[in-house]
Amino acid sequence: MADAVDFANDHAEYFLQLSLQRLARLPEKPSAQFCEDCDEPIPLARQQSAAGCETCIDCQELRERRR
Repeated sequence: MADAVDFANDHAEYFLQLSLQRLARLPEKPSAQFCEDCDEPIPLARQQSAAGCETCIDCQELRERRR
């Protein structure tokens, strides 16, 4: 039967793996300050919430509709 130490180890391993998966998804480059498509400034809130973004929200929506 599993004891508290086994449970704690399993719990720690789960959260370690979760953290490693999140780390692997981080963008490799910072967000652009200006949109690649329209050259307008990208709001700081978008730069922070969509790390690694290259376009403003309007241009990104247009890109996604074209796909």
